[in-house]
Parts: sequence; C-alpha cells; structure tokens
Amino acid sequence: MAKKLRIGLIGYGFMGRAHSNAYRKVSNFFDLEYQPVLKAICARNEANAIAFAKKWGYESVETDWRRLLERDDIDAIDICTPNNSHAEIAIAAAKAGKMILCEKPLSMDGPEGVDMVKAVEKAKVPNMVWYNYRRVPAVTMAKQLIEEGRLGQIFHYRAKFLQDWTISPELPQGGAGLWRLDAKAAGSGVTGDLLAHCIDTAIWLNGGFASVTAMTETFIKQRKHTLSGKVEKVGIDDACAFLARFKNGSLATFESTRYARGHKALYTFEINGEHASIAWDLHDLHRLQYFDHKDEGKLRGWRSIHVTDHGGEHPYMDKWWVPGLQIGYEHSFIHQVADFLAGLASGKPAGPTFRDALETQFVCDAVLKSAKTGAWEKIKSAAK
Repeated sequence: MAKKLRIGLIGYGFMGRAHSNAYRKVSNFFDLEYQPVLKAICARNEANAIAFAKKWGYESVETDWRRLLERDDIDAIDICTPNNSHAEIAIAAAKAGKMILCEKPLSMDGPEGVDMVKAVEKAKVPNMVWYNYRRVPAVTMAKQLIEEGRLGQIFHYRAKFLQDWTISPELPQGGAGLWRLDAKAAGSGVTGDLLAHCIDTAIWLNGGFASVTAMTETFIKQRKHTLSGKVEKVGIDDACAFLARFKNGSLATFESTRYARGHKALYTFEINGEHASIAWDLHDLHRLQYFDHKDEGKLRGWRSIHVTDHGGEHPYMDKWWVPGLQIGYEHSFIHQVADFLAGLASGKPAGPTFRDALETQFVCDAVLKSAKTGAWEKIKSAAK
C-alpha cells in the first residue's frame, strides 16, 4: 500500500489549481511509493477557501498558514502565494520539519533565497521549486540529447518569453489578481516572472551562467493601485533583454516582455552546437525541432520530432496514451509531482531544489543590476 503524503496548500490561484490537479492525477498514471492526500487548503478568504476545498477535494480549510504548520497531519507545505511571502513561510515550514514545494521564483532576491536555502538544509527537509517546463517531455528529451553529446560543443543559446496582457494603461497594479505588477509583492516584473523560467531551463540544459549585461524598460510609469486606490509609481520591469556568457563558453540572448501584441505565452528556445541544433516552442510543446549536420547532404534539414512515443524512448510518455497522442501544459506539473515523490522514495532529491533555484535567482539579480549599471555583471555561485 502506498504511503500517504499529506499536503497543505497555501494559496488557491492559478498555480494552486495547477498543483492541485497534479496531486489528484499523479497516482492514476504513475506507480509510486507515495500518494498525495489533499489534507488542507489555506487562504485568507475563508469563503473562497471553502469553495476551493469543495471543488478540488481538500479535507479541511485554514485561514492562517501558521496554523497549518502546527498541524501534525500535514507532511508537506506547498507555497502558491505571491513572491514576497515565500521566504517567511518556507523558513517557518522548515523549522516545523515540513517538506516544502515552493512556486517560482524562489525569493524576492538572492540574499533572501540564501536564507531559505540555509533553512531547508539545516532542517534537512525535502524541498523543490516549481519550474515545471523541465518536465515537458520534449524539453526533457532535449536534455537527453545534449547529455548524449549529439550537439557537441554548444556555441549559442537563445530564448524568449513574450506576452501582451499589460499593455493597457488602465490596468491597475496590486491586489489578489494583479500582484505581479506590484514590485513590493513580486520583486520584479518579467525578469522574475517569465525570464526566471527561461534561465532555469537554460541552466538545466546548458550549465551555469558566467556573466550578463541587460536592459529593462517600464513603459507605463504609473498605475492606479488596487489596494490604495491611488495612482502610484510602477516599480516592475515591463520588458527585459540581456546577453549572457555561459561557463562552457557559449553565448546567449534572452528576451521577455508583456508588451508583445499578439503573444499570450510565446516561450521558445534554440540551441546551436558543433554537430546539431535543437529548438522548442511552448505553443507546440510536444514537438522538438532537430537539425543534425551528419545527415546525408541532400537530405539534410530540420526535422520535427513528435515526442509522444510510449515505448520508453521518449520521456514520461509511457505513462500516458498510445503513440501519436499528445499531452499538455498541465502534465508538466504531474510529472514534477511524480519526480518529487520518486525522489522521496529513492533518497535522491528531484530538482530544482531550493539551492538549484538559488542559482536562477542570482542570475535574475545580476540582470536587474546590470540594467541599472549598464555593465557586465558576474554571476554569484550558488554551490555549497
């Protein structure tokens, strides 16, 4: 019989739903030693929390996350709150001996992230950060191809994450729905929200960053704040572009904006190597584009690999449908839960851990600093 992992979820927004769906589905498709139990949902608005609990199957409701940490029937805390509360909750949860799954980015900045890493490592509690794009089968396959040496030496990495939802100057900032536009709650704009995903994926695929130089822009300087009702200065970055050097010698470009009219969530990356290149697009997330220079000349060209084979050759797909039938965005969270549970059983933690995510935080810090100084900024090491 599977061991029960009793979950206490804090926050019921977009990510709260994505995580809850993953906990509910993972045991239907993965044979694991641990099975999640939706024990409690915690949120300040009791009525909304009760409705969420009823919809998703949580057994109980709390309105104070501190009360959640005091409960003996909670094994793991899942933090789905705005960024400015991650550190306080995670550090307290670690002291309470709870496992912790935290939404990205890890923290408001690097120093805060360091405190979080120290807390979980001192308490020796399992921990993970929800950078879910690692678990898209096509992205995982890209990792496998790189590790097999098929690309050879890597020369270039380029990524972008484009949206358009904040263009209207009438859109307010702050509050439950728009906290990502409030620097006090989010820490940064597209750098911590969107580029953090690109950076985590890049570190996972291509290794650590050495240095960056960046520029940012806030196109609308003032917005009405939902909570105060007053027009206030906007402190987040609406757009960011940066150049990077990786420790392996490769060069990179990264771009993100919420002002790219016509794009809702265009996340792409391309990697060019000595022997081959790969490219991926979130809008066609089950396909990996691959170019191999070793192919016969007259047949040489980009090929589109449909990453849906269930015979074990394609990552994760043996858990799903017959070959040729694709899966979607929500499955990346199910895969992440499965890997976390497998890590508990094996004693080999699934990444990214808090320390892994701290490396991404240090890159974000350097990007934002470079945008102010105009200089190349070296990346701090997150290693022990």
